[in-house]
Amino acid sequence: MTQDPKKRFDLEERTAKFGESIIVFCKRFIVDTISSSIINQLIRSSTSIGANYMEANGAVSRKDFKNKIYICKKESQETKHWLRMLISCYPDKRDEILKLWQEAQELTMIFQKISSSLA
Repeated sequence: MTQDPKKRFDLEERTAKFGESIIVFCKRFIVDTISSSIINQLIRSSTSIGANYMEANGAVSRKDFKNKIYICKKESQETKHWLRMLISCYPDKRDEILKLWQEAQELTMIFQKISSSLA
């Protein structure tokens, strides 16, 4: 779909940096049986946001674009869930996790706005 290349690049970069920041953050943990599943899911959902946004930018139709943007929103929401669960595993990291949660919330709102503007 046609978008301002600068805006597209900024959101591509933002989603990529978010995924990278989650990976770097998660590498710092001593992992146990419970946290392993949560961290795995968190990394999968957070990195999927950027991957699906890249796919949206290569969409072959408006419907395809809208669907990929909707998936970005869903993955952002899922990421917020896993970050919340991570606080249960590592309460001492609450402040850092909440900063990541806030970025996931902002991405959720951005993708919601894009989705609603396509209706």
